Amino acid sequence: MNAQKLSKRLETVAKFVPQDAIVADIGSDHAYLPCYLVHNNIAKSAIAGEVVKGPYDSACHEVQKEQLTNKITVRLADGLAAIQPGDEVTAITIAGMGGPLITSILEKHPLALEGVERLILQPNIHAKVIREWALQNSWKIIDEVILLEDEKIYEILVLERGEMNLSELEKLLGPVLKQQHSDVFHSKWTREVEQWGHVREALQKAEQTPEILAKSDELANLIEAVGEVLKR
Repeated sequence: MNAQKLSKRLETVAKFVPQDAIVADIGSDHAYLPCYLVHNNIAKSAIAGEVVKGPYDSACHEVQKEQLTNKITVRLADGLAAIQPGDEVTAITIAGMGGPLITSILEKHPLALEGVERLILQPNIHAKVIREWALQNSWKIIDEVILLEDEKIYEILVLERGEMNLSELEKLLGPVLKQQHSDVFHSKWTREVEQWGHVREALQKAEQTPEILAKSDELANLIEAVGEVLKR
């Protein structure tokens, strides 16, 4: 992977960046994504934010190598603190982290979201917490993708400002992904249901305390609800 050829995961993220956006890529690592967006005339300009010195230096080197220092600013900062007043950022990408870390980044500097029209978020795990954050903060899901790359499954959530309603099952599975019901979606949740079943079997062998019984019932309900979706 490099600034000209992204991974399948990052290339999918890039497809959701609006034309002529000003992008802040948070946790940019080598800054491949912002370089790709500017090279392909998708983004007018970009900010590559990194909180760790090593990746920050890598991003600086990549931007210089690609001769994009006039279009991409690299900043060593904590999350959305990389966005400064006057940047006029219209889209934010955050990829390659867990859902809880992504939401904590969004919550830590809420003023940085002013003027931002779209969030493209790619959690490695726990996408549910992002959907819950979106509900609580007046963002709506306009699209979702689930994909397989290098034997790992990734979800990409695209948010814009607005209200939405999600059931508990939609928070877990994703409202768009649940409807599309792709092969990757089916594979992921079939595996999850199997794992829940193993956990429940182990719980049934343990001392049946109120906590154990409650957890067992919770898993049984999940297995039934998700199983019904998988049958469709």
